[in-house]
Amino acid sequence: MRRIPLSEFAKEHGHTKAAQMLGCTQGALSKAIRVGRDVVVFCNEDGSLTALEQRPFPSQKTAA
Repeated sequence: MRRIPLSEFAKEHGHTKAAQMLGCTQGALSKAIRVGRDVVVFCNEDGSLTALEQRPFPSQKTAA
């Protein structure tokens, strides 16, 4: 399993393709990167992708 920060994943694959691979829109991906959300993409051994965001708990303020 490989851990890649969202910004690096987007640079590697391009924003449009990265968003498609993660099942979100290009705008949502770009905004998450722009506002500095702490998102890590996991490339699993079976080829699947999982993206997780680390946030403090409790969190009253939305990041985006």
